[in-house]
Amino acid sequence: MKVKNKNYRAIWIEHQTVFMIDQNKLPFEFKIFKSKNMQTTCMAIKTMITRGAGSIGAAAGYAMLQAIYENKNEDLYLYLVKAKNIIDKTRPTAVNLFYATQRVLEASKISKEFAISEAYAIADECAEHGRLIGEYGADLIKDGFGVETHCNAGWLALVDYGSALSPIYSAHNAGKNIFVYVDETRPRSQGARLTAWELNQENIPHAIIPDNAGAHYMAKGKIDLFIAGADRIAKNGDVANKIGTLEKAIAAKYYGIPFYIAAPSSTIDLNTESGKSIPIEERSANEVLYYSGKLKSGKIEEMRIASPGSGALNPAFDVTPAELITGIITEKGIVKANKKEIKSLFNNDI
Repeated sequence: MKVKNKNYRAIWIEHQTVFMIDQNKLPFEFKIFKSKNMQTTCMAIKTMITRGAGSIGAAAGYAMLQAIYENKNEDLYLYLVKAKNIIDKTRPTAVNLFYATQRVLEASKISKEFAISEAYAIADECAEHGRLIGEYGADLIKDGFGVETHCNAGWLALVDYGSALSPIYSAHNAGKNIFVYVDETRPRSQGARLTAWELNQENIPHAIIPDNAGAHYMAKGKIDLFIAGADRIAKNGDVANKIGTLEKAIAAKYYGIPFYIAAPSSTIDLNTESGKSIPIEERSANEVLYYSGKLKSGKIEEMRIASPGSGALNPAFDVTPAELITGIITEKGIVKANKKEIKSLFNNDI
């Protein structure tokens, strides 16, 4: 995608240095974060300098690549087992991370060169899958539609193109008149900060809405379609996504609004039978209690916005049951959220 008429990916690598758009700085500053070693890349994943299931997977693959080059005299496979254990602890919910580290580790059994090529391929495939998701999903968006989305599942979150936003980009580029309702997505406001920023770059009409306003606009007939991304999809079609997704799915079901999940097949965890087994990341209470923003003076500052002395709970994700999901948009096509159709994505090899 383009920023100020220059093509960017959310994350890329050059000469063992990982470059990533610093998503913590957006939308007020556009900065490129550079990571020259595996430990720094791990820090970037954990602190959400890079975030979104696909971009996390690409970062994890690149971290394994850095570990390959950092290895001196140890057996490569054993060294990467240790590296994988470190990388895997950065974010517990997004399955793309584990998919990437395992893929590079398995490749190292064949050769160092194959492991390196796999690390590069993970990011390239993620971008291509985002493009294909856009092609399949665009047919769901009719001219004049109002589309609601939650969190950020655009190109920032999927290396390029995006998952939930990719069909919106494709529909817009096809000349369809659409309007996007952007959930702010507290407490980190990925919708208000990142999705809105992306849509601004593409000149797509949109408005940021409070998280608790989705049902209101559904009731008024403003929402024709809801598309969200995913951090992990269980074998039975249950989906873990940013906290707040579940209540939007419930409201959409009540008002008869199609509720779609957009995600590459690498986000499907065939080892997880249902959403009950998906670990839910608990993040710092400070994300709820404090907020950073740009003052009228232009200074970016963090301030407490909650009652002094009060604590907070901060689950990063919730699980939406398969029965609330109309379908899953993947790079292989659109399927129902059930075991049978999910199985078909993998040529019955489950």
